[in-house]
Formats: sequence, C-alpha cells, structure tokens
Amino acid sequence: MPTVYNRQAAVQYARTWWNGRNPRYPSFSDDCTNFISQCLRAGGAPMTGMPNRGRGWWITDGWQSNRPGVFARETWSYSWSVAHAFKLHLDNSKSGLTARQVYSPSELTIGDVICYDFEGDGRTNHTTIVTSMINGVPYIHAHTVNSADRLFDYRNSRAYTPNTKYYFYKIDDVFK
Repeated sequence: MPTVYNRQAAVQYARTWWNGRNPRYPSFSDDCTNFISQCLRAGGAPMTGMPNRGRGWWITDGWQSNRPGVFARETWSYSWSVAHAFKLHLDNSKSGLTARQVYSPSELTIGDVICYDFEGDGRTNHTTIVTSMINGVPYIHAHTVNSADRLFDYRNSRAYTPNTKYYFYKIDDVFK
C-alpha cells in the first residue's frame, strides 16, 4: 500500500526542533543528516533496509541508553546520519524513502532536501530541508549549526567555498 509524504508535517517538525534536540533520537556533533532524517520520518517517509547499516534508510529505538550522549548500540543506517551516505541513498533508492534529483532550486517545494558538497570534491558533507519558498528561492532549516529560515546557498557560512556544489532533491509525494 502506498504511503503519502506529508510535507507540512516534515516542515512543522523542522520548525519545532531546529534549535533543540528531540530526546527520542540520538544527537551528534555533526547532526545535520540525523535532523533531516527525523523531519522526513515525521512526514511519513517509510524506512527500509534494517538491520543492515549499509543498506536502506532506517533507525530503531535500540540506541537508547538513558544516558545523554551515550548510545547502547548504533541501531541506525549510515544514510540516517551521514550526509554522503544519505545522498547516495537518494540517488539509488527504488523503495522506501525515494526522491529524484532536479537541477534548479526553483524546482523545489517545502519538504524537499538539499545536499551540499562544500569543497566540490564529490563528498557530500551537509544536508538541509526546504521549509519555505520565496519568489522561487528555497529557505531552509538545519542542524550542526542550528539554522531557521536561512537562504539555501550558505554563502554567509564559514563552510562555504567557491567550489560548493548543491544537489537538489524532490522527495517523492507517494512512496511505494
């Protein structure tokens, strides 16, 4: 049975947790992809691939240890929490969380995702979620450096370089 992506719910989650950490999930010093995964899950994106950490996109509650910053077990996929693995998942997934790459930021809508390669070396190192569009320009929410309603291009960030590459993904509205 198909699952419908609730873009509003994903955005509402981002707006609620952009400046904090949801205790129902692990938190990392580089938390961007973990945060985006939480947003997508709040929007109803289905998880697949468990228990193989190198396959699919998923998390379980097995990480909880009841001690902040201490994980009982790493029970999530690499694509749940690692920016480059997340991009590779979006590029290749045929079930569960799926998306298609588009080539202009104006093609995005709320609930879509942007991946960043700040060095231009082919390694994605940041992810964000589009939470508003103003005159065809995406504004995003993110973690690592907590950001709300930030212009997507990151030109005012220390991470930005002239070699920055952007990868724009339209999250599918219906998942198989």
